Amino acid sequence: MENPPSSPRRINQLRSEADAAFAMLAGMQLDVFTPLKNGPMTAEQIAAAVGVAPTRLRLLLYCLVAAELLTEKNGKFSNSAEANQFLVEGSPAYIGNKHASLAHRWSTSLKTAESIRLGGPQAKLDFSNSPPEEVEKFLRNINANTVPAARALLERYDFSAVKKLMDVGSGGAGLAITITNAHPQLKATAVDLPQVVPIARKIVSEQGMSDRIDVVAANVVTDSLPRNHDVAVVRGLLQVLSPEDARLAVKNIGAALNQDGKIFIIGQILDDSRTSPAEAVGFNLAFINSYDAGESYTESEHRAWLTEAGFVDIQRAEFLLDGSGLMTARKRP
Repeated sequence: MENPPSSPRRINQLRSEADAAFAMLAGMQLDVFTPLKNGPMTAEQIAAAVGVAPTRLRLLLYCLVAAELLTEKNGKFSNSAEANQFLVEGSPAYIGNKHASLAHRWSTSLKTAESIRLGGPQAKLDFSNSPPEEVEKFLRNINANTVPAARALLERYDFSAVKKLMDVGSGGAGLAITITNAHPQLKATAVDLPQVVPIARKIVSEQGMSDRIDVVAANVVTDSLPRNHDVAVVRGLLQVLSPEDARLAVKNIGAALNQDGKIFIIGQILDDSRTSPAEAVGFNLAFINSYDAGESYTESEHRAWLTEAGFVDIQRAEFLLDGSGLMTARKRP
């Protein structure tokens, strides 16, 4: 039998990691990293650049030093190499605009015990009962994550022969817009629930893509989807459905694809142990608090749904820097 620990080391470590995460979020919200792209600055200089008073900002800057996102020497602060690459606006790898979705996710996580105790999500995402302006704000925030996902797909896979793409559960259609923009030969169908469609059409119109992206209202679980697509991309959808609904969704998506059509499923995908990768495990807190059903499903569960729907060449890949996974498959000829 192991000796009892002499201190709550891991507990204290987790507490400190939470502090560092909240400091990072505040730094992203204030955009303290972008002014530092050209070199070291004092707290007063950073404060002037972002439009705040220096007294409280200085405390945050030292928290960011402890979090290893900034360094400090002789009273001047600099970005770490990682912050310089990913948290400076204008960088090709910029992810600092994800702060709204991070803030939402972390605020809902505070309700986990209450959601479990009361037997239902206490920070439920319910578009059907939300004002249109709140739905639009949410969808635009989600696009901050969707656009990088689309770019990652474009970097890894060849869409040059694709003529028709379907973005299933499209939200603000950021994925359809990004991929269609990159390939002049391609037209897309963005599919989502009726309350989402007017907002998606607005965003598509703002991007000047209305002639190439058709936004369609459909329930992927219960409705037939538009046919004759070469590729279907499904991001963050299956994991907010029950297992049975996810199975039906994959079946309906398969029916909408041409023979040899390809499906890309992007989301939190667990190993069969259900304890890794860490990001997918942690995302289950979001499902507890925000949805009536859904969870991070395992690779085996995805494989079973795809096989039943008539897909072959099923593969799993680590996908994005944020920890999302990817399943790909081809519709059997």
